[in-house]
Amino acid sequence: MDIKKIEEFLNSWKNGVIEIGRIYLEGGEYIINATEFLKKHYAFNETDVLFKPTFTKEIVFRNNIKDALSYFVGGDISEDNGFALKPWESIQLEELNTLIEEDLIGAMGTLKFKPYKKEETTLVAFTFLFTKVGEAMKIKVHHSSPVN
Repeated sequence: MDIKKIEEFLNSWKNGVIEIGRIYLEGGEYIINATEFLKKHYAFNETDVLFKPTFTKEIVFRNNIKDALSYFVGGDISEDNGFALKPWESIQLEELNTLIEEDLIGAMGTLKFKPYKKEETTLVAFTFLFTKVGEAMKIKVHHSSPVN
């Protein structure tokens, strides 16, 4: 595992979040797309996952696929209004720090989120710990919060 694989994963994650919003705007099957996004990027189907999304207050954690889906596209949790449905025009990786050891792969950095057709941006700090699933890697721990 190397930093290039981590950067490729982060690009896939960013593009996936943007794609969910695009499909939503076009009236497409965004929930199906979001479910596939979660299966591809998070290890919910393989192991336990710890997920603290960026904008949660009442129910802080989304540690199963149903609750994670609610965060991304809205669902059973009342505070969830669909993070991916903002929608986002761009997500830029601003800073990346990595930790690559024999049994531990981690990434910590900042992402700048720009909403569709708006000028303001939101800077978010994230930490991802990954697990290997076959030749792929998936998120096992995700913690993110806005940078004030």
